[in-house]
Amino acid sequence: MIEPVPCAISIVVPLFNEAESLTTLHQEILAALAHETRPWEIIFVDDGSTDDSFAVIERLHQADRRVQAIQFRRNFGKAAALAAGFAAARGDIVITLDADLQDDPAEIPRFMARLDEGYDLVNGWKHPRRDPWTKTWPSGLFNWTTARLSGIHLHDFNCGFKAYRREVTQELDLYGDLYRYIPVLAHWRGFRVTELKVHHRPRCFGRSKYGVSRFLRGFFDLLTVMFITQYTTRPLHLFGWVGLAAFGLGFLINLYLTALWFQGEGIGHRPLLTLGVLLITTGVQFFSFGLLAEMLTRAASAGRPAYSVRRRLGNEER
Repeated sequence: MIEPVPCAISIVVPLFNEAESLTTLHQEILAALAHETRPWEIIFVDDGSTDDSFAVIERLHQADRRVQAIQFRRNFGKAAALAAGFAAARGDIVITLDADLQDDPAEIPRFMARLDEGYDLVNGWKHPRRDPWTKTWPSGLFNWTTARLSGIHLHDFNCGFKAYRREVTQELDLYGDLYRYIPVLAHWRGFRVTELKVHHRPRCFGRSKYGVSRFLRGFFDLLTVMFITQYTTRPLHLFGWVGLAAFGLGFLINLYLTALWFQGEGIGHRPLLTLGVLLITTGVQFFSFGLLAEMLTRAASAGRPAYSVRRRLGNEER
């Protein structure tokens, strides 16, 4: 059995139809790591490209065996591409960047220097950003909203240029469009997250792969992230509060109508009675959902730790 070659740094590049930029990107990564003495690799993840992207990657692999590649059968999305790249990465440090040349590989040493300061994830901040206002304005709103709701004060959550310690990538569970919220998910697991201003370049080849629909998807994903980071292990705290509010309001409405009934006023024809009964029923249902979710959470988490260990001292044999 051939032992795998050790590797210290993994560069993960998800891509979709970026054939024109890959050769230049490879050359720029070589230049950025020219003075790096530790072994490194590049992992291109072709997310179902329909152009010549994988043919270009094959040529790069023949010329440079540090170039590795994964090709999907179809387009599965950036989260799947990142997950595949993380699973294949052998380095203790994992760098991700986009393949469209807007991320400057010359920044890679600066990312690694920030990791050496004790951080677990360094998130890029494209400043100034070289994109049209149709992307920068919605992105600014997205970042502002995410920062306020998550409590993590970063400026560019969705920047594809990031540096991770290996343990971060091993604990991330990416699906859908959750790659936008990697810093939030990492922070929730207890990892130390910071950001770094990086040089951003205008797009030279191709076009953006993201349309207007991404903003609606992003909103739903934000709700998902808020739920899984705050209420995954205690869903009753969410459903219970909603149920308590609905039940309490319905109870007060019906209490008011009961007082009127005792005074001899008819209440059977009043829409307020229907609203009160509906709110009480809804409150009971939310409580029931919360209790069921608690039982499912306990069953699903059986045998799985609800914590993340940074390091251990002693008992090395365990």
